[in-house]
Amino acid sequence: MMRNIGRMTILMLVVTCIAPFIAYHLANGAAIGALEKQLQRSLVLTNRAIATEIERFRYLPLVLGEDARIRALAGRERTRDVLEAANRYLQTVVRQAGAAELYVLDDRGIALASSNFDTAESFVGHDYSFRPYFQDALHTGEGRYYAIGVTTRKPGYFLTSRIDVPGQSPIIVVVKADLLPLEATWKAAGVQTAIADRWGIVFLSGNPDWKYRPLAALSAEAVAQLARERTYHGANLAATKPILPEGIAPPVGEAEAPALHVEESGRQLLAKFSVVEPDGWLVLAATSTGDIGKLAGFWALAALIAGLLSTGTLYFLHQRALLIRMRLRQSEVLERKVAERTRDLAHEVDMRKRTEEELRRAQEGLIHSEKMAALGRMSTAIVHEVSQPLAALEATLATAGVLADKEGAERVGERVLDARALVKRMQRTVKHLKTFGRKGASELEAVNIDTVTRNALDLAAPRAKVLGVAPLLEATDPSPVVIAVAVKLEQVMLNLVLNALDAVEGREDPSITIRRTVEAGRVSVTVIDNGSGIAPEHRERIAEPFFTTKLTGEGLGLGLSIATAIVREFGGEITFAEAPGGGTMATVSMPLGEQATFPLEAAQ
Repeated sequence: MMRNIGRMTILMLVVTCIAPFIAYHLANGAAIGALEKQLQRSLVLTNRAIATEIERFRYLPLVLGEDARIRALAGRERTRDVLEAANRYLQTVVRQAGAAELYVLDDRGIALASSNFDTAESFVGHDYSFRPYFQDALHTGEGRYYAIGVTTRKPGYFLTSRIDVPGQSPIIVVVKADLLPLEATWKAAGVQTAIADRWGIVFLSGNPDWKYRPLAALSAEAVAQLARERTYHGANLAATKPILPEGIAPPVGEAEAPALHVEESGRQLLAKFSVVEPDGWLVLAATSTGDIGKLAGFWALAALIAGLLSTGTLYFLHQRALLIRMRLRQSEVLERKVAERTRDLAHEVDMRKRTEEELRRAQEGLIHSEKMAALGRMSTAIVHEVSQPLAALEATLATAGVLADKEGAERVGERVLDARALVKRMQRTVKHLKTFGRKGASELEAVNIDTVTRNALDLAAPRAKVLGVAPLLEATDPSPVVIAVAVKLEQVMLNLVLNALDAVEGREDPSITIRRTVEAGRVSVTVIDNGSGIAPEHRERIAEPFFTTKLTGEGLGLGLSIATAIVREFGGEITFAEAPGGGTMATVSMPLGEQATFPLEAAQ
């Protein structure tokens, strides 16, 4: 015991040295995970706020296009009264709707009317054909684009719709939405939130240092296109430093990208992105990781203190054990003498124990051998598969008796023939069960798989009728042929159908489907039921001999074991899986026979 305590003390010292590092790592990971979840929630709220702000004005251009004063601008003769009416109407709508600006362009991109027509920054007469929102609306019917206004120098989100007037040139109605209130909200809350366009340029941000800066270095193509479109007119994008570290690209096209570590103004930030469609914007949410190191250090210190306390306790126990050992030495001499005198007796007792152990093992081996021999004898006496034909035979003979009382001689003869057929079927089944353990007990032949399946359904029909189930056979022409023994294969199908009937017993909507398919040189017959299914812990043992989940007396647990052995004898296999919506799918898969398949009508 003393050695164990000493070893534990040394082990505890090692653990005490390692524990702070592990605690620091775990605490750091947990804190970063919590921050990532917080950032993800912030991204979800930001995305909803952006969508809500934009959708406020999405249909405003189409609504304006239905007004006669706006549609009159599509005419060839735009009189002063027509222009005045359109300008006043746009001015009124801006005041009521809360949009930044409203204006109408002709098919050349020239502003015809504007809500700010009476100001120094009036759009009227200006050419906006270079803007993507005008080109998109002209060709596709609508457009959207965020940019700094070339006339007002104020940024905004432009939403456009093309208005088609019969017999006239189309006009483009533009609404400019102001998203700066979102930015003001982020600044007031002190959150590190920003929105970047598809080029990765931040155009709205709660951090003023990020605005009009690219997330990563811009390509020459991006700089050239932004210059053509005058997207951020007046901002020197090429000279600004990217926000993300060199070598790290923004997660363009990813719905939910992993978090990134960013250094900004000497601070370590954890940043997470999400995508806003249909513009392909990137929403960035970041938070400082400065407190994570302090929290992780606290837990590392706590782990170190706990380790030192545990090590001190073990050292105290070690010293106490040394004192106890010194006291016990005094009694060792007396114990040695007693041990010498009792050694011979102990040896004899040990020999007797070994002899008894060998006898017990031999007895267990004999019991086990007898048990296995009894199992071999029982395999030739299994006749539980004939229970259904016996029930049908009893019903047939009872019907024959009733008909005999009514002097229905011809119908009695038919029932007797049915009874003889059932007896012959039982004889064949019992014969094959008795010879099941011997190879070559029956000759292989070309067997029609659909005929076998229908025979099994006929045998199970009385049981199915009692349960109120009508098994459905799904098979398409032609019917395949396999090399097997018809009676044995019929036994397999019958066992699977009966198991399915047992599974759906008591259900309000029992359903059994037998589906036959052919693929890649193999034929598969799947019995599907909507019963309670097979428990996961039973799925691996379901084909073991004598394993059963039924109540005592309802079965020996040999049915699926025998069926599995029969199918394997013919080169096939049986698999079990959970059916969609609950229940069990039992599939028999066998290779196709050498003979060609023949029409399904012949199988019937």
